[in-house]
Amino acid sequence: MKKNLIILGGGESGVGTAILAQKQGFEVFLSDKGIIKENYKKILISHQLNWEEKQHSEDKILKAGLVVKSPGIPESIPLIQQLKARGIPVISEIEFAGKYTHAKTICITGSNGKTTTTLLLYSLLKNAGMNVGLAGNVGKSFAWQVAENQYDVYVIELSSFQLDGMYDFRTDMAILLNITPDHLDRYNYNMQDYTDSKFRIIQNQTERDYFIYCSDDEIIQLELSKRKIKQTCIPFSLEEPALPGAGIREDKLIINFNQKQFSMSILDLSLQGKHNIYNSMAAGIAGMVFHIRDEQLRESLAAFQGVEHRLERFLTVHGIEFINDSKATNVNSTWYALESMQKPVVWIAGGIDKGNDYSMLRKLVKEKVKAIVCMGKDNSKLHAAFDRVSKNIVDASSMEEAVKAAYYLARNGDTVLLSPACASFDLFENYEDRGKQFKEQVRNL
Repeated sequence: MKKNLIILGGGESGVGTAILAQKQGFEVFLSDKGIIKENYKKILISHQLNWEEKQHSEDKILKAGLVVKSPGIPESIPLIQQLKARGIPVISEIEFAGKYTHAKTICITGSNGKTTTTLLLYSLLKNAGMNVGLAGNVGKSFAWQVAENQYDVYVIELSSFQLDGMYDFRTDMAILLNITPDHLDRYNYNMQDYTDSKFRIIQNQTERDYFIYCSDDEIIQLELSKRKIKQTCIPFSLEEPALPGAGIREDKLIINFNQKQFSMSILDLSLQGKHNIYNSMAAGIAGMVFHIRDEQLRESLAAFQGVEHRLERFLTVHGIEFINDSKATNVNSTWYALESMQKPVVWIAGGIDKGNDYSMLRKLVKEKVKAIVCMGKDNSKLHAAFDRVSKNIVDASSMEEAVKAAYYLARNGDTVLLSPACASFDLFENYEDRGKQFKEQVRNL
């Protein structure tokens, strides 16, 4: 008898799971409460898979043997609670796909810098000639690639939501970049719950595995003092490098691993700013563990082009530089963005607040920001935080309004920075849509 698998969510991860599950002999039914995109519908039809949209047929779903849910669906919704009450396992796509591959995995998480580090490491391994796949929060569905490709290694970006649905999965190499308050609305506004979610990345690791982490991060250090760690730990820091580990000495990035030392000037890194030194260190350590030659490491760390929507220097219009940092969906990301600005800033902020505490931005806003454009359906929290800090603070209800307002507030030599510190779902489909609309409106000036 075929095993019965229900998939909740008809996006990239859900459709990828359906393809792999069908290949593995499951009876598959995919259900999406919203509308499934046309390209995914065509794939479901061509594979003769059963699916529905605009509803969840509970009578069918509650008879599942196993459920794979999209990371975007909260654990707290009644349907998920009903499944759990009946003892039906609810897991993530990564957990499911991990059972069907023998490839090595490098999993990367953190509140900030995940995508940059994932893409940097992927390009580094690819440039070195390795047979490598890119999956998780970025790239194609992990399950889809396991079904159709034969990669030796996967570089996988993991959000806390994906980690929450992972139980038996074990990664060969875990990278934890940082932990700062984010998505607290999904974690009962409890920082420890969010921290525990991030630390799931090292669950099930053995002595043969690697854990690469930022030793400058106080929350990570505190958490490590509470846990028994079996795997090889390799810390990175802006201080003197550990053995093994990465650090800075006299403006040189140094990595020590297995009696070998790699070094290069931090001025030669393609990604500048403190946060990017951390990202480069994490990718560099992983490259050394995989025996990438020094010259290849150096070349990749010096040539990487960066990520769209992350501090993307887009256009200069009448001497005003427009920077797209739409990917900054939390306060800490925006802190890094503002900290790296050298010219007076007109800051476009706002969206759906995830339990944000803006107090950490006040000092930087005072020093660097000449005007704020609040762009969201409800800007009251931004006003409460910054009305006394900034004389010029205005509201906009669309990207067109926001870009025009910022343009009028800026002068030759200023920077307009879109770095929202919030999720995008009040006015946009996602942060990519927000970034694209920003660029389109800047082009229209």
